[in-house]
Amino acid sequence: MNRTEKHQIVSEFSKKLEGLQAAVLTNFRGLNVEQINTLRRRLKEEKISYHVVKNTLMKLASRGTPLEKLADYFEGPTAIAISHGDPVPLAKILSEFVKNQPNLEIKAGLIQGRVATPEEIKALATLPPREIILGQLLGAIQTSGQHLAGVLLGVLQQLLGVLQARVDQLSKESNSGS
Repeated sequence: MNRTEKHQIVSEFSKKLEGLQAAVLTNFRGLNVEQINTLRRRLKEEKISYHVVKNTLMKLASRGTPLEKLADYFEGPTAIAISHGDPVPLAKILSEFVKNQPNLEIKAGLIQGRVATPEEIKALATLPPREIILGQLLGAIQTSGQHLAGVLLGVLQQLLGVLQARVDQLSKESNSGS
């Protein structure tokens, strides 16, 4: 590979890194081409790309990007999974794949700009998707609002009851005093 080809690869890979939400580095030693392609297809279903890139080229492409934080992990056979959306599907797919193909090793990740350990990536895989979490949050807020409205309504009803009792008391006094 000549200098021009390397520069082109670095440039193209740098463009793929723009706007990433999550990236996970893996060691694919021990996997055959068919297994890697199976993983690629599964990731592609979620619009996640998976690339095997030379470590030196990956280091060059990551300069000046958040991915530069993972430069220490660019050693040995390395592939990178890149997601520009929700990081949970990426973590789930890789964690599920590791269960069936233990030769795939998760080295480290970058989740929304923060370095993540393999354990943190596996923990992320247990979270429900973003839409479900947002729905649960909205439901909790809505339920809390309903409870607050119920409490306020109860307080207002009590106040009206006290006022009505006072009105009744005053009208009795004015009727008996006449």
